[in-house]
Order: sequence, then C-alpha cells, then structure tokens
Amino acid sequence: MERRRTNDFNIERTPNYYSHRTGTRDRRLSASRFTMSSIILKEVNLADDSSDRTVWRFAQDNQMLLLTANRNAKGDDLLEHTIREESTSTSLPVITIGSLERLIEREYREQCSTRLVDIMLYLDNYLGVGRLFIP
Repeated sequence: MERRRTNDFNIERTPNYYSHRTGTRDRRLSASRFTMSSIILKEVNLADDSSDRTVWRFAQDNQMLLLTANRNAKGDDLLEHTIREESTSTSLPVITIGSLERLIEREYREQCSTRLVDIMLYLDNYLGVGRLFIP
C-alpha cells in the first residue's frame, strides 16, 4: 500500500528528516507494509502561494495526507476555516508539525516520525478529525 504526502511550501524548504528509521524494530516492520512518497506543490502544478483551500481540496481529491508546518494566517481560505467548512467524516486529516524549528533536534524528529507512522498505519481512526498536531 502506498500513501502519498503533500508538503506545503514551508515544509518543502526544510531538509527531508523523515527518511531515517523510527527507532523500534516493530515499528519498522509495520511501516514496511507501505511506502511513503513526498510530493511538493510544484510537482502537481500548484503555486507556492496557492490558497489553503486549494491545497486542502487537492490533497483530499487525490487521497493525499497534507503535512504542514502551518499555512496562511488570514483570509477566508485559511486552512482552519477550510477544514471546518468542508471536512466530512471521511476526510483525511491535515498533519501539522508543531515546531518546524525543532526538526533540527534528533529526538524531536524521531517523535514526529514515530507519530507520522502511527497515523499512517491507523489512518482509518483519524478520518474526519480535521487536524492532527505532531509530535
């Protein structure tokens, strides 16, 4: 099974910290059941300044998890507004990294990676929740 992740512009500029092992043998074995690939906005013909609503809809339409550090803070197309207005019980969650600056810390990266794998392994449990913060 393959799960795809769409990164927003903030994440695209950050080194790929999710390629390392998650730390436990069991989690590595479970994670081997699927592959994860990253798609950046440019690869799917979305501009860096695309509205949150446009990016969210694209991710939902293509069954992709949206991984973000956060997006726009103002306007009607704010991600939080979009989630409240358009999310259904089957919508995929938006995964938000709590502190992008802390990704340079190995322990924080491992916590984020572990949480991301858990979410992906048990994705059905998170449908319709709107937004999940990691770690």
